Amino acid sequence: MAIVMHIDVNSAFLSWTAAYEKQIGVDRDIREMISVIGGNEKNRHGIVLAKSVLAKKYKIQTGMSLMKARQLCPNLLVVPPRYDIYVRASKTLREYLMKYTPDVQIFSIDECFLKFTDIDRRQAIELAHKIRNGVYDNFGYTVNIGISENKLLAKMAGDFQKPNMCHTCFSEEVKVKMWPLPVGDLFMVGRRTEAKLKNYGIYTIEDLANADFNFISYVFKSHGRLIYAYANGHDESEFKPADPIKSVGNSSTLKFDVEDIETAHAIILSLVEMTAWRLREAGMSCQVVSVSIKDRDFGYISRQKKLSFFTDSTNVIYKNICSLFDKNWDKRPIRQLGVGVSDLEESKFQQMSIFKDRNMLNNEKLDKVIDKIREKYGETSVIRGVFANSELNPLLGGYSDSDYPAMSSIL
Repeated sequence: MAIVMHIDVNSAFLSWTAAYEKQIGVDRDIREMISVIGGNEKNRHGIVLAKSVLAKKYKIQTGMSLMKARQLCPNLLVVPPRYDIYVRASKTLREYLMKYTPDVQIFSIDECFLKFTDIDRRQAIELAHKIRNGVYDNFGYTVNIGISENKLLAKMAGDFQKPNMCHTCFSEEVKVKMWPLPVGDLFMVGRRTEAKLKNYGIYTIEDLANADFNFISYVFKSHGRLIYAYANGHDESEFKPADPIKSVGNSSTLKFDVEDIETAHAIILSLVEMTAWRLREAGMSCQVVSVSIKDRDFGYISRQKKLSFFTDSTNVIYKNICSLFDKNWDKRPIRQLGVGVSDLEESKFQQMSIFKDRNMLNNEKLDKVIDKIREKYGETSVIRGVFANSELNPLLGGYSDSDYPAMSSIL
């Protein structure tokens, strides 16, 4: 029987920020302060993304508005998010975990599953502690690890007690370890489902596990059948290692409504800078570019264009997305802009194209040099001249929800 582990980074955004600050010599540890990772209200992202243990004592919760969080704690330290750091940390963690097994399935930016087919339970527990200690020694932050024979029980085990712990929840342990928990602690039981279950007298996971299956199925339909199986420790979902990257996207809700084409082009450039950088980091080139526009009244359009060649050039992607934008923008004030690239192939297997001139090839080489400088000295160590005397961020935006599903639930 296979062993499945669930790896969960404790307070990921906070932990990754603290580890990064330590690496660059910042004399503080935000994990030991009353602090949160939170967006900027002026940028229309004023919510708590992660909180420290001390902030939790003030009843500050993830998803809470920063305004309310500051009311609960006037001395609260708010640290802005750095999605580039989070994605890099997530990728580095996965690469580290793949030293132990090639079977790694991404669940979210800070969670993944590992599968082992050649170890027993005792060995699995020993290995889990080795991995947990190794993550801390190598990267300076902690993880929780859940161990079982399926993904559901491994995830439940990982949540039993935090932080920096390893737990098991094998099928014979379900009644002792999982059943006494509130039904709201069961994976896939959200607040609305929890409230509805309580209306029917179902308060614990044991209550749900022992409820009448036909009743649960009738009231909650397919979702009811799923959580009933979960309550009994059953999970038949397949283990799916990460698929090859299929697209790269980047978008940003803007500080102000954009009403002129010059500003729109500058914002597109800042979004493309990050997108093309990530594309090259993945060793891929694209043949399809896209742009999305959300106006002040939440009207939305998205358009794409197929190129006659594959490219990872910032300049080429930018010019083609600008062309798409110019043809499709209806002049309504813009609230959000997004760019994307798809139809990807690995750059190292790319064929030479007659459509690429010497200037285009030189730009591709220049991009890679700039990438290396930014990786060593920081994102803004090299910026485009258009941003030199501008208030616009030269590398704007976050990361696609499709890359890391959990992001979409908190951003």
